[in-house]
Amino acid sequence: MTDLSQKIPVLIVDDDPSMRAALRQWIRLAGFETHEVATAGQALARLSAEFRGCVVSDVMLDGEDGVSLLRKIGALDADLPVVLITGHGDVPMAVEAMRAGAYDFVEKPFDPDLIADVVRRACDRRALVLENRSLRTQLLDSAGLESRLIGNSPAMQALRQQILHFAATDAAVLITGETGTGKEVIAQALHDFSPRKDGPFMAINAAALPEAMVEAELFGHEAGAFTGADKQRTGRIEAASGGVLFLDEIVSMPLALQPKLLRVLQEKKVDRIGGTRPVDVDIRLVSAANVDPSEAVRSGRLREDLLFRLNTIELRVPPLRERGRDALLLFDTFLNRFAVQYGLDAPATSARDEAFLQTYGWPGNVRELRNAAERFVLNAPVTPQPLEELVTGQRETGPVPVGGGLKELMDAYERNLIEGALRRHGGRMADVMQELNLPRRTLNEKMTRLGLSRDQANAETVEG
Repeated sequence: MTDLSQKIPVLIVDDDPSMRAALRQWIRLAGFETHEVATAGQALARLSAEFRGCVVSDVMLDGEDGVSLLRKIGALDADLPVVLITGHGDVPMAVEAMRAGAYDFVEKPFDPDLIADVVRRACDRRALVLENRSLRTQLLDSAGLESRLIGNSPAMQALRQQILHFAATDAAVLITGETGTGKEVIAQALHDFSPRKDGPFMAINAAALPEAMVEAELFGHEAGAFTGADKQRTGRIEAASGGVLFLDEIVSMPLALQPKLLRVLQEKKVDRIGGTRPVDVDIRLVSAANVDPSEAVRSGRLREDLLFRLNTIELRVPPLRERGRDALLLFDTFLNRFAVQYGLDAPATSARDEAFLQTYGWPGNVRELRNAAERFVLNAPVTPQPLEELVTGQRETGPVPVGGGLKELMDAYERNLIEGALRRHGGRMADVMQELNLPRRTLNEKMTRLGLSRDQANAETVEG
């Protein structure tokens, strides 16, 4: 049923003012919002594929009949319900109207309760159509986002849902996460899946610009504002109007400029350097930080009042080491992409390669993994290397058995996992236990069975 509290609109089309007034009264009493026009042209100017209600039109209109209007509405949106009214009892016209797609046909004189019931059913149908369209759009958006933010881990599934939800808003978003986790990809998605998708996406890295250039780059300047300013320049904020401004590494923004950015966010106006009046801007700000923004406030690098404006919504991007088997899926995806890009065969990965993918810490996150996949593809035809050696420069300590039963293969896999963890943590057993999620006794038993020791990691012995 239609939620009447939403005041669904009904467009009344009739060239008789008294009939428009009567229809307005009956339809408003039924809980709808009414809009009234006298001609077909005026009606078409009010309608779009997003119209949430229905149209109630007289068949006989001044200049153009209701059936002709019905066909034009059908061309605009075939699922927009049109109820036609006639006082002539014209059966052939009624048949023609129904064939042309009329939702219903009501003959004058009619009971007010009848027209209210027809309108209510028409609007219920419209609500269902729009809901189904919205669900289809969400499914398409979700599929499109999955191709950008690859991963099946619960953390990534939740992050994609958050992005699609918050993309529809205009609230400021602060994206936090380690270097290489894909913060700019998320910022771009917030733009591309939002109502601002047709507007600009302006990205600027606050840490990549010399401090002297940041103000002019962001806010712009007038001609003659300073030495070398020969002509007026539009800043990134102003150029982003109508779209999204992405400020990466926001914590690196000079402290002196932070109040000026805060004013832009509060007043939606930007002051060019040397300007005499502010310029209106319409932006959505998305920012990113690879450090804890609260710690940046405590250390005096970020103003607290600016942080409150930046993190209306905060999205945390998990590091790759917290994403379970996503590293395998990502590596396979990148492997195939680079194979196509360079016209090479995609090299096969060994059991040791796959074990390394899941156990290596990936300090550079997805960016490091992507680079490793590219090098793996390029090196394979001439100097093939195990992935661990390619990434860390350390040679593997033993071959994976080519033949053998399941036990031999599993032992080799376990040995590789524990060996890699011992090397990464310098033989510190407490850290190895934490990474592999094993109790001390179980780890000791496995190392004894597999012939492993901390000494083989060339590390000092540290009691865990």
